[in-house]
Amino acid sequence: MDGFQRRREQKKRNILEAALTLFMEYGIQKVSISEIAKKANVSQVTIYNYFESKHQLIHDVFIYYIEKSYTHFEKIVFADIPFPEKIKQFIFSKKETAKQIHEELYQHLMKEYAQEGNYIESLYAQKVIPLFTHLLNEGKEQGFVDPNLSNEAILFYVKMLSDYMQKEEVYQSILPMTEDITNIFFYGIVGKR
Repeated sequence: MDGFQRRREQKKRNILEAALTLFMEYGIQKVSISEIAKKANVSQVTIYNYFESKHQLIHDVFIYYIEKSYTHFEKIVFADIPFPEKIKQFIFSKKETAKQIHEELYQHLMKEYAQEGNYIESLYAQKVIPLFTHLLNEGKEQGFVDPNLSNEAILFYVKMLSDYMQKEEVYQSILPMTEDITNIFFYGIVGKR
């Protein structure tokens, strides 16, 4: 990639990051293109050179956010730390995200997630499942995950939870329970021993 292309990609990332930051704090509807441009230190015309509409920008921010979350999860999985610490970091990360994300942005993300053949489903099938399987195997090797549980059964349980969360009546009320749900998944209803 030449210098021009690198600068162009960096400018696009700056716009996506600025939009994501504003959407996280204020939601989608209250944030204007001019506010995003100001935060990204670009003109509104520059934003429209990269994204044909605010709708396209919102869609691309959604993908940017999902990829950023996946990269964070990947770093935790391959970090040179004990399995329990990885789980703590994962739970803390979920808790912090739940605190920071604006309700409107969360609802928009979940609505996208509920659509058939969405980006999250594709990423989940291609990258997250193998990564999660790696984490489960590591937990089994270190004695923190019951080796008698098959990965297939655990993934089936995760899929059931995921399918349930895609229902509109569920995802509209689930954000405040994110940390509890994550804790139940990793520690059960008995909690940490």
